[in-house]
Amino acid sequence: MIPVILAGGKGERFWPLSRKHRPKQFLSLDGSGRSLLQATADRLLNLAGGWSGLWVITAAHLEEGVRQQLPNLPLENLLVEMEGRDTAPAVAWATLEIAQRYGEDAIIGFFPADHWIGEQDVFEQTLKAAEELAQQNAAIATLGIKPTYASTGYGYIEQGEAIGTFNQLPAYKVSRFTEKPDLATAEQFLATGQFSWNGGMFVFPAGVVLKELQIHAPEILQPLQQQGPSAYLNLPKLSIDYALMEKTDRAYVLPVSFSWDDLGDWNAIERLLKDENPNVELAKHVGLDTQGALLYATDDDDLIVTIGLDDTVIVRDGKVTLIVKKDRTQDIKKILKQLQDRQLFIHLSRAF
Repeated sequence: MIPVILAGGKGERFWPLSRKHRPKQFLSLDGSGRSLLQATADRLLNLAGGWSGLWVITAAHLEEGVRQQLPNLPLENLLVEMEGRDTAPAVAWATLEIAQRYGEDAIIGFFPADHWIGEQDVFEQTLKAAEELAQQNAAIATLGIKPTYASTGYGYIEQGEAIGTFNQLPAYKVSRFTEKPDLATAEQFLATGQFSWNGGMFVFPAGVVLKELQIHAPEILQPLQQQGPSAYLNLPKLSIDYALMEKTDRAYVLPVSFSWDDLGDWNAIERLLKDENPNVELAKHVGLDTQGALLYATDDDDLIVTIGLDDTVIVRDGKVTLIVKKDRTQDIKKILKQLQDRQLFIHLSRAF
């Protein structure tokens, strides 16, 4: 398999730690000292057969950061987008480049750079199953995450006909993809046991996806075939789910059993690190009557002092301190918009 890491995201809901030139995938959020991008590369290296088999696609303003974080990545395996156009152009361009180098029978896997995954052995078993499925069925295999609650923040995949087992794991035709549903619909999905969260990980033969893109998204594929990456500025901004996966009849799903989190906002850190202590502390903290708090500081010398706080996120980074109730972390994107509209603060919302 040739793994490709999608490393062009912003991670705005991890502001103020995540900035334009230091997005979420460049951060270490679990106390390990390894960034999410580095951890993603670590877990894929065995499947790739070493650094020569691993690819990364990223945005132009993040190129230097990727090189610094992954110094062993061959430069010819780093694709740099002139401008981010969502995942469909990224998948199409990388697939074209890999097909040209290795042929259309090459099996490619696409993986977001900013997710957390546990149980490495189970992860590798699942990817080998996806590779078998892709080879034997000319399939676009997607990994479905078993839902643990009725989330309205994830897309869902409905399992259709069972088609057999691959590397001891069951696989199904995809019946349909559904974008983020309302709560009632999500609860119905959960009750059926036939739906998975869409984890944004795909495995397929290069030639299969190129044929499917020709049918369903020629406005993306053909300019890239004719002009290469210089076509980027005129490509539509589309996700691979919308451009291809919701339309193709080659989609199959493998429900997975490894631990997974998309680390969508600060609350995800508590899910990873919560123990018997009343708070999750990634900073020096002295608290009085404080519980259920998440505290993070980038400077080891900074001290956070709290009195009488419950269920609060406090993040200290440079000249910015964020204090937000846990149930309002999704609104960080709204406050960023306010900061970007005010010239005095725009440098704090986007870049250093």
